[in-house]
Amino acid sequence: MADVKMNNTVKRIVDAVMTVLLLFLMAYQVTGEMAHEWIGAGMTAVVFLHQILNRKWYGVLFKGKYNPYRTVTSVLNILLLACFALTAFCGLSMSSYAVPFLYGMAPVSFVRRMHLSMSHWAFVLMGLHLGMHIPTMIAGWKLNDRQKQILTCISACIGGIGLYLFLKNGMPNYLFFRVPFAFLDYAKAGWQVFLENLLMLGFWALIGTETARICMSTVQTAKTKKNILFPAVAMAVSVILGGGLALVFPPEDGLSSFGNDGWSQPQESASVPAESAAPQQASKPDNNAAIEDGFVRIEGGSFRMGSPDTENWRIGDETLHEGRVASFFMDSHETTQGEYTRLMKENPSVFDSSRAHAPSITRSV
Repeated sequence: MADVKMNNTVKRIVDAVMTVLLLFLMAYQVTGEMAHEWIGAGMTAVVFLHQILNRKWYGVLFKGKYNPYRTVTSVLNILLLACFALTAFCGLSMSSYAVPFLYGMAPVSFVRRMHLSMSHWAFVLMGLHLGMHIPTMIAGWKLNDRQKQILTCISACIGGIGLYLFLKNGMPNYLFFRVPFAFLDYAKAGWQVFLENLLMLGFWALIGTETARICMSTVQTAKTKKNILFPAVAMAVSVILGGGLALVFPPEDGLSSFGNDGWSQPQESASVPAESAAPQQASKPDNNAAIEDGFVRIEGGSFRMGSPDTENWRIGDETLHEGRVASFFMDSHETTQGEYTRLMKENPSVFDSSRAHAPSITRSV
């Protein structure tokens, strides 16, 4: 019996270490690339240790009956392990500090996007995994029903804030390969980054906890069976609160998680044809003399485009070569959506004009 308690205690310590390391891994803008790689290597080692401690689970995976709780936890464990494995493989394939000799095991263009997505899936699944174990972990607290309900209400509110941050930071875009790079706020204080990550993890832990309670209630006797409506209401309140906050306070930069395909449909600067330019442009002399149309001349030139072979995360199509840009005129102010629509007779923007602007219009010389 003592050995079982000791083993469970070690497992919980390992889970806590994994959670802390995960929070640090999700705070790339705080740790930097080198620390991120070494923390990732440590996380990989801890995950291996976790699997060794859970070796008996693999032995009974295909034995015995499966109730709803065991089914959900088993599926979560398998998915989480798969995400950890893919994240680690992709991270090692891009390593420049921890294991540089493994760099390039797979095409960088593939592992970069896969690492971004799988790491966020691991974050979500880790929260659910922790939540599924919380009812068992707090069983020794001897809380009465009223105290449990108060604690659940508080957790639902915290989870709602976590969901709001999850949507505000565009996390679903990373989960579903909708953006090729992570958009991080390097000006944000370190403590704020960790707090936001903890709150976001808290939402998924709440979902896992209440799901576990619903699953457990299906195998309880009529005498001890609890009302499954309360856990369902708690999850609904948290989702409604988080979704409502995201709709009322959308991201200022337009990075939304509600149907934003802006990255895959770039709104490139439009080149205005001569016949549709302003009337004063028609009388513009050939010597490019200054005219009073508010446009500023940008001198052309050449530049080195691409990246050297030694650059980390380099993709095969980034061959170094000389790029040239001809001189052009550009408006000194951003173009509003109204101005763009009047000129181009369309508005391709997916953002509201009160929060975002269409790209500046340029005209060739």
